[in-house]
Amino acid sequence: MEVSMESNNMQYNSLREDLIMPEYGRNVQKLVNHARTLEDPEFRQKFVERVVELMYQMNPQSKNVLEYREKLWKHVFHIAQYDLDVVPPNGEIPKPIADYVPEQMEYPEENRRFRHYGFNVQRMIKKAMSMEKGPKQDAFVEVIGSFMKLAYKNWNSNHYVSDENIKNDLKVLSKGELSLDDNASLDGLSNSVKKAKPTKRQHTGRNNKRSRSHNNNRNKRNHRRK
Repeated sequence: MEVSMESNNMQYNSLREDLIMPEYGRNVQKLVNHARTLEDPEFRQKFVERVVELMYQMNPQSKNVLEYREKLWKHVFHIAQYDLDVVPPNGEIPKPIADYVPEQMEYPEENRRFRHYGFNVQRMIKKAMSMEKGPKQDAFVEVIGSFMKLAYKNWNSNHYVSDENIKNDLKVLSKGELSLDDNASLDGLSNSVKKAKPTKRQHTGRNNKRSRSHNNNRNKRNHRRK
């Protein structure tokens, strides 16, 4: 026995109209389309306001977002294909955004092989290049070198990197304007990170110390009671 899908009110999604904003679902789109057919302006206004409130409740995590309700009104007009005779609370009717192809951003080819250092290193290098020559700049450059070595180790912990590699990369990134002293040590940041992380043995020692202190205090209380 064949069952007619039309008689059972069933439809494949492929047979339905496309969702303009899928994140709100098909029912919201149906409500917005129904609002377009309402003839009473006052009732239509209140109806759309209730639809916006429904959309607002669908995203409770966004309730603290600034101007979130204005964004929802823009979405309503977008779903209605900007054919909706209602007025948002701010009185501004959203206008359709013209389709455009954004310009492709160029990536600096010369720095692509240094991407493991990150953009912060490049900003620090530019800052150092703008500083006056002297001890202050030298100290800042040494910090940059230490940060570069730490970043390299985090990027590839299985590969050994020497101070000479970091010094050469610094010269290339600064176009020869910055250099590190031959005796400069670049392990300062790495050592400080290691010291900041207590080892398992240190954790055990602290726990044993606390346990001994707790037992001593308990023995003293018991001795006083006797």
